[in-house]
Amino acid sequence: MSEERIDICEEQKKIDEKYMREAIRQAKKAYKLDETPIGCVIVHEGKIIGRGYNRRNTDKSPLAHAEITAIKKASKRLGDWRLEECTLYVTLEPCQMCAGAIIQSRLTRVVVGCMNPKAGCAGSVLNLLDVKAFNHQAELTTGVLEEECSTLMTGFFRNLRERKKMQKKAAISSSLP
Repeated sequence: MSEERIDICEEQKKIDEKYMREAIRQAKKAYKLDETPIGCVIVHEGKIIGRGYNRRNTDKSPLAHAEITAIKKASKRLGDWRLEECTLYVTLEPCQMCAGAIIQSRLTRVVVGCMNPKAGCAGSVLNLLDVKAFNHQAELTTGVLEEECSTLMTGFFRNLRERKKMQKKAAISSSLP
């Protein structure tokens, strides 16, 4: 690999990490709401034009995913449903709904923090971002700040299991004579 190519790769890695940190900030907002900590930002010409975080329980809506919220905001900001020349950064691999929205909105590139082996549709279960039969595909980069994104998720679910265990113990204790 040429020295110039290495410099371009290193520069892109720095840019990707910068914006993934912003997506992590969004994920932490979800965490504070006791939501699965997934965050997303959309970047156009070096500026964040859309932000979102998971709010399914808060909004009582299966559509309140980080990516969907960020796509809505970015589309409004650009005044167009087409998000060509935009990059979406998300802390967890998109589900089938979000991957479909990414294709429908014509996002050029998707950068993922950690993968979702149970429901991911950007390479884990399926890769809807690269189906040649569709009229659009998105470039995919995975593993950006993967450990940080993964730790956020595993910490959330560990805390959730502990809380449920404590609630169960409390319920049993209160029902004893």
